[in-house]
Amino acid sequence: MQSESPLDTLISAADRALRSVFAPARASRPLPEPPPVLAPPQAEGPPTTTQSAATAASPTLSEAEKRASAALMRVNHAGEIAAQALYHGQAMVARSDTTRALLLKAAHEETDHLAWCETRLKELDSRPSLLNPLWYAGSFAIGAAAALLGDRMSLGFVVETERQVEGHLDEHLARLPQDDTRSRAILQTMRTDEIAHGVSAKAAGGAELPSPVRFLMRNTARLMTSTAYWI
Repeated sequence: MQSESPLDTLISAADRALRSVFAPARASRPLPEPPPVLAPPQAEGPPTTTQSAATAASPTLSEAEKRASAALMRVNHAGEIAAQALYHGQAMVARSDTTRALLLKAAHEETDHLAWCETRLKELDSRPSLLNPLWYAGSFAIGAAAALLGDRMSLGFVVETERQVEGHLDEHLARLPQDDTRSRAILQTMRTDEIAHGVSAKAAGGAELPSPVRFLMRNTARLMTSTAYWI
């Protein structure tokens, strides 16, 4: 397969950036749905469902619960923008076609997460972070810098990123309003995907990152998530 010229690479990177930040995300998989709610067991016969999955997916939330859920989903949407940028930046300067293909595949799968979070934000009458272009630009630069250290370090960066994302999702699942089963189903599916991305990157040769790098990554992520919660 013929390699891209430097100009083609830059044009592809710009196209991915514009699509990620400004174009509506398109999911290749259906939106995760919560399981149906079962009625109490009857005297005879198996339990019956009192709500379909569609009905259970849209429970009545108070205005305070909607705001709380929307803030968390805005953070997750911003995180998916950043994830896209990290993968795109790493892919642009990856040294092997195999590593580049793995990164772009993961970025494509993350597009589902982006679309799901966008959909849920609309359902909650809310909006994405106003700083998404900033999150993308900063994360792209970080991803490209990581990839300049070599493919093993770049893949190790993926492993550590997904490990930290898993922790953020666990925290958000604990903080979601109890009745927001729709957002919970989305985050649980995202969590499963993120773990798989980390496992794939480690299997492909990802190296363990030094402690100072992991510390810097955690604090950078904390800055983004605390800001995106409100803006």
